Amino acid sequence: MRSFLYIFLYKGEITSYICIVKQNLEGMYNDIDQMHFIVLHIGEACCCEEWNYKNICSPFTRLYYVTKGHAQIELPDKVQDLRPDFMYIVPAFTTHSYICHEEFCHYYIHIYNESAHDILEDWLLPSEIPSGTETLAIIKRLHELCPQMSLTDTDPKCYEVNPELNINIMKNKRRDFYARVESRGIVYQLLAAFLSGARPRQYVGDSRITKILDYIRANLDRKIDLDSLASVSCLSKDHLIRVFKREIKMTPGQYIIKKKVEKAQLWLLTEDDPVKEIAYRLGFDDQTYFNRIFKKTSGLTPAHYRELCRNAVL
Repeated sequence: MRSFLYIFLYKGEITSYICIVKQNLEGMYNDIDQMHFIVLHIGEACCCEEWNYKNICSPFTRLYYVTKGHAQIELPDKVQDLRPDFMYIVPAFTTHSYICHEEFCHYYIHIYNESAHDILEDWLLPSEIPSGTETLAIIKRLHELCPQMSLTDTDPKCYEVNPELNINIMKNKRRDFYARVESRGIVYQLLAAFLSGARPRQYVGDSRITKILDYIRANLDRKIDLDSLASVSCLSKDHLIRVFKREIKMTPGQYIIKKKVEKAQLWLLTEDDPVKEIAYRLGFDDQTYFNRIFKKTSGLTPAHYRELCRNAVL
């Protein structure tokens, strides 16, 4: 009897282990399926004191490979030195500033994720990784594959705008098919170098929080209430708020607003739909309310945000 019970429990443990592995693998595959990065800008630049732009927050991820000189990027949690033969990343929607007082030469790559969810949000990425001649070689190859996609002005106000982004998205998609395939492969290689040293954000370990985040991201086009989140997570509303705030450092409502405003910023930059239509697409029936929360979050009304971007290229 003891042997039978032992074998039974042992098989049960194997079954549970297989289920866990399967779930993890399915999550990995889902993440990979959500990686639809395209190159918006790529080029080589040598800057000096003009590279001192403040409070930049872009809807795309930035990669840098430094070839000469020294500069800094001020991130929300630290000031990152930029050194030759290292590569750096600034994820989308990360507010940051540049600090430069000497000649500074680098390759820059701006990549835009076309999928509904940017999986880089789920990882704590190292902002700096050592690189070498092999990395520089594939960056140069990517540059060759993306002709006429260099910046004409290093001021973010001149390229983080609707016309510029749309033009470069179209340039990217009109390239030869082989070039688009090879480009995507190189982008994956560069991101893999950062992901190899990354670790999942703490909340990923809690399946209840993961389910809530996945639900929010998949339903930004509708109203999301606590009842639906409680149903998804199998938690009471009070318990849900406590667990969510402990893990994400904000309430579910604050997180929902944050993600909706980020999506609105992206659409205001890359699309021509009226503000009212964008509000409706994000589940807002009242444009006045949408304007109010957008301004509270970003400091500008949606119309003013778009107007500033448009005027920057006039």
